[in-house]
Amino acid sequence: MMLSARKKIVPALAALAIVVAVAYGLIPEPAQVDLARVTRGDIRVTVDEDGKTRIRERYVVSAPLAGRLLRIDLEPGDEVVSGETLLATIEPRDPDLLDARSIAQAEARVSAAEASLQKMGPLLEEAMAAQEFAESELRRVRDARTSKAAAVSGSEIQSKLLAYRTASALMRTAKHNEEIARFELQQARAALIHSRPAEDAASSPDNARNLVILAPISGRVFRVFQESSAVVASGTAILELGDPRDLEVEVDVLSRDAVRIEPGDKVSLDHWGGAEPLEGVVRLVEPSAFTKISTLGVEEQRVNVIIDLLDPPGNRAALGDGFRVEARIVVDEAAGVLTAPTSALFRAGEGWAALVARDGAAHLQPVEIGLRSGLEAEVLGGLSDGEVVVVHPGDDIYDGASIRPRE
Repeated sequence: MMLSARKKIVPALAALAIVVAVAYGLIPEPAQVDLARVTRGDIRVTVDEDGKTRIRERYVVSAPLAGRLLRIDLEPGDEVVSGETLLATIEPRDPDLLDARSIAQAEARVSAAEASLQKMGPLLEEAMAAQEFAESELRRVRDARTSKAAAVSGSEIQSKLLAYRTASALMRTAKHNEEIARFELQQARAALIHSRPAEDAASSPDNARNLVILAPISGRVFRVFQESSAVVASGTAILELGDPRDLEVEVDVLSRDAVRIEPGDKVSLDHWGGAEPLEGVVRLVEPSAFTKISTLGVEEQRVNVIIDLLDPPGNRAALGDGFRVEARIVVDEAAGVLTAPTSALFRAGEGWAALVARDGAAHLQPVEIGLRSGLEAEVLGGLSDGEVVVVHPGDDIYDGASIRPRE
């Protein structure tokens, strides 16, 4: 009888073993996934676009009065020094042939140049005062940080440094404009003198009546409009000058991105050829958009954003006019916040969610997010510091799915 029972138990155990083996074979293998950890850090929301450098101020030197322009020996690229380099010489027309209207126009140009110079004075004083204030504020926070490190944060020092560099750039622009206004006044006065008959004009040598035009700024010659000797009218363009070190950056962005950009936003300029990125600040968001055809043949509305360079010219000596740069315009940022990879977040209904890796399985977790950059997102709720989430979850990764880290 024991033998009969044993004969029945052995097949039953074999059948049970087969069932267990089949059931075990049907259990799916844990899916291999990429994992990332939720951490605390800084997040920056940027608008990334290509841009190009351009000379901030291009100055066109024009003939202040009618006469014969002598041949110009300068070539594009030649260096000029303010108040020293001879740009052009004009032999004026015989003043006796000038009518009262021409003299009145010359006098009006002098008055306009005087008014322009007077207007530049307060602007220069304002720029100098702003720079002095920004410098004092930067010195104050640096001294406070030296005496007590916890009193001032690093971000506050960076903010004061940005304000100082911006004020310095504005002061250089104001000085440049004041020099140009002074030069134009000198040229207008010289033209008026040559427009009036002199009592001793007959006895003076011919070259004494010639009008000499010196360089109004230090820089280089960009273009020569009239190289050969010729008779020119008053206001004829002769040369174009500029300082190749005084650069700004022009970046065209999508109109939907332009509405988020404001003057004063920080900018990082990458891949310009140097080892370190350059710092900049948005000076102007142009109020008018234009249509541009993308590389895919799609019409886009674009807006130009003008950026001032904050690094001194010595740190970017190799950078010239029309050079390509990659601009990252910071439109929002936060420090010390909880962040998660954007590749771990996905839409779940009207909100966001993530799959949290816990005990060898993926668990669906609703998430509330704030700022979003290209790679990271600010976590406002749903996840805690140190939790591990699944990155790039596929359709086979669901709530409760068995997972293991990818080898």
